[in-house]
Amino acid sequence: MSDSSRTIVYAYFSAALLLFGLQIVFGFLSLAKYLGPDPLLYIANFATTKAVHTNVLLVWVLTGFMGAAYYIVPEESRTEIHSPTLAYLQLGLWLAIGVATVGLYLFGVTEGRKLLEMPTPLKYGVVVVMLIFLYNLFMTLRKGERFTTTEGVLIGGLASAALLFIPALIHFDNYTLDRFYRWWVVHLWVEGVWELIMGGILAFLLIRISGADREVMEKWLYVIVGLTFLSGILGTGHHYYWIGVPAYWLWVGGFFSALEPLAFLFMAAFAYTLMRRSGLSHPNVMALHWTLGATVFSAIGAGILGFAHTWPGVNKWTHGTHITTMHGHMAFFGAYAMINLAIISYARPMLFGITDQAAQTRTSVWAFWLMVGGMFGMTMALAAAGIVQTYLERILGFGYLETQAKIQVHYLMWLATSLLFSLGVGAYLVDFLWMGSARSRARPAMAEAG
Repeated sequence: MSDSSRTIVYAYFSAALLLFGLQIVFGFLSLAKYLGPDPLLYIANFATTKAVHTNVLLVWVLTGFMGAAYYIVPEESRTEIHSPTLAYLQLGLWLAIGVATVGLYLFGVTEGRKLLEMPTPLKYGVVVVMLIFLYNLFMTLRKGERFTTTEGVLIGGLASAALLFIPALIHFDNYTLDRFYRWWVVHLWVEGVWELIMGGILAFLLIRISGADREVMEKWLYVIVGLTFLSGILGTGHHYYWIGVPAYWLWVGGFFSALEPLAFLFMAAFAYTLMRRSGLSHPNVMALHWTLGATVFSAIGAGILGFAHTWPGVNKWTHGTHITTMHGHMAFFGAYAMINLAIISYARPMLFGITDQAAQTRTSVWAFWLMVGGMFGMTMALAAAGIVQTYLERILGFGYLETQAKIQVHYLMWLATSLLFSLGVGAYLVDFLWMGSARSRARPAMAEAG
């Protein structure tokens, strides 16, 4: 990969990680609303800080996916990125839209549609960004030496994500219809086509890290595609029970949602077994940690916790409590944050010109375990808060504020584990950006020595 392509990938990964840090900041601002007293109560209320927290999550994950595509497609096709100019234009426009969106949220300008609060004119800007992105990828493919199933699934997921953004541009006066089609974006992104993107990145990493046969691993991708479309589309139903559509949707949605992460876990188990039996291993231990961690955390957070939470007999009590928060945090971190951190960790030696991939920094090791430990702790704290909240509010009939006062201890646990997690995020950021800075300083010295 040329220096030009490396610089593009580094720019996207750096932007994604900085946005990750911003998401954590607004997560703490949202948590402050539960703990109180809130010094920003009349500056940024809970609806605002939560909207920024969740929307920045979507933006940084998508930014990471874009960087991953600009790394994987040239690597798989054995070519270079078609147009670096378009790649930088896309990133600049994308970040400008993000900054404008956050600024408008802070002034109370939103559409009011949960997770789709972005004002409509900015959504059209997102459409332009995706068109530039897909055009650049397709032109890169055209001049490549080969086309693999791995990059096909990855690009198919990215193109489908762009297509499924269209319902976000359509508004309905009928509340039920509006909620119905809103989930065509939100659910079919995170529990549908995003899983194709994750599958493409995961297959690429496992082929490179485990030494697994490409043909065998890509057959697993076909399983992922089939299972994703079956479970992802039907799994949408677990959102429909509470908006006035037939109750059978919750039963269908709850069951099929639990099947979504299984193919990823089976793929990782196969690769791990292959490594153990053959003695093959990869020197980039941190990339391996993040890759296998993504499959385990997504299976637990999205699969087990999601299934337990969406089952009809449980959901009628837990809907709208911190049980949802528990499931959402671990599922998003496992499925999408960790796979982004995995591809960044794998690409890092190439980006920084490091020939010894086995050379791991202590900071990167601490970053992994602090984030994993912090997220597990957050999940446990939120589970405890959600269970107590459900029992006091929904069964004993306590008022909302009275219940909140009684679960403050769990919020303190949430705060402590969030601090642990944020230390991990900070360590990863420092490690990645410091290495990038060291590389940029080393280049002139190397050129002068040459």
